[in-house]
Amino acid sequence: MKTILVYSPEEAKRNSFVVKKFREQLGAELVDPTARVQADVVINRSNDFGVANYYSKMGAKVFNGAEFCRIANDKEMSYRFMEMRGIEIMPIGYSTPPFVKKPKNSHGGNGVVMCHSAEEYDENQVCQMPASDLGRDLRVWVLGGEIVTSILRVSDTDFRSNYCLGGRAELYDLSTEERALVQKIIDYATPLGAHYYGIDFVFNHGKAVFNEFEDTVGARMVYDLTDIDIIDRYIEYIKNNI
Repeated sequence: MKTILVYSPEEAKRNSFVVKKFREQLGAELVDPTARVQADVVINRSNDFGVANYYSKMGAKVFNGAEFCRIANDKEMSYRFMEMRGIEIMPIGYSTPPFVKKPKNSHGGNGVVMCHSAEEYDENQVCQMPASDLGRDLRVWVLGGEIVTSILRVSDTDFRSNYCLGGRAELYDLSTEERALVQKIIDYATPLGAHYYGIDFVFNHGKAVFNEFEDTVGARMVYDLTDIDIIDRYIEYIKNNI
């Protein structure tokens, strides 16, 4: 059984610790997203629906599945998906300043800006009403349909609280209401082929509101703040589900 790990060269270098674990524990071969090779098991860390879709059609077991990859990596599609299922989002198609503008496929806060003029509205990007509690968001890690941990990210200098942009992080205990909300989202995501991923929330007047899926969720904060070896857990999960 051939297992491949799909990473761009840049991301493979940045995540060498993760690559090493997959190689040593699963015998995974590192493959560029542009390559097309024979594989039985595919760990897709490229955020590329084309990769997931190709290998799914070839009969491989793909982590995460193609349909989840398609939705999770298109912010507008994710918002529409959640809204249609009664999950609260901050309104999109919003042009009253100030509003947040972000590329549909952005990750890590890249390209996300706060707009202060209606002329900055762009129908080809996601334009969204900002949450009231700027610089504060929550990430929940999910593996195999179960919550692994949750971490609050905070920035005192930027409305974006991404850890990679300098935000600080701390462990966060989900309330009963928040846990129920996360479980609803998990129940919608699991049939799409979601295995290991993140769910991000912003806070609007203190209430957690769905912000995005993270298909190729990072693990740095988990390793920094907990004793959970989340990649080892993911590898064990893959072994048990192939």
